[in-house]
Amino acid sequence: MAALGLLGGCAETELASHGAKVATRPTGTTPHDSVSLPDGYKLGGPYAIDGVTYYPYHDPAFVEQGIASWYGPEFDGRKTASGEAFDMNAITAAHKTLPLPSTVRVTNLDNGRSLLVRVNDRGPFVGGRVIDLSRRSAQLLRSEEHPLNSSHMSESR
Repeated sequence: MAALGLLGGCAETELASHGAKVATRPTGTTPHDSVSLPDGYKLGGPYAIDGVTYYPYHDPAFVEQGIASWYGPEFDGRKTASGEAFDMNAITAAHKTLPLPSTVRVTNLDNGRSLLVRVNDRGPFVGGRVIDLSRRSAQLLRSEEHPLNSSHMSESR
């Protein structure tokens, strides 16, 4: 997830992630140990955006709660952190610290819709957001038109 800057016109969705380590999970902004990754996945080293350093890591019990946003037309075709071209109509997302690629289950708790989303980019780097969904992912979760829906996110392999 490349530095996304302000995402004008994007919707936000509150996300809650499930798993066993909610209270002990690293923040992603402090150095920590990471569980070894399967072949084909990469973490990358620490990186800084707007004065905040992020430390990518892998935790099979990953869970997270917060705000989700979506990004679309202004980023369509741009290179993602994984090296792929961003496709706003693909089922993808951006996360600050998960391995690339990763798969997360995102559930809109307001309507029960759930979707496995492939994380292939870094971000979001805007005000408390924890994941940026592609436009199509947001549409399928019905979060594109409802900016503050409660949702749920956890890593899935």
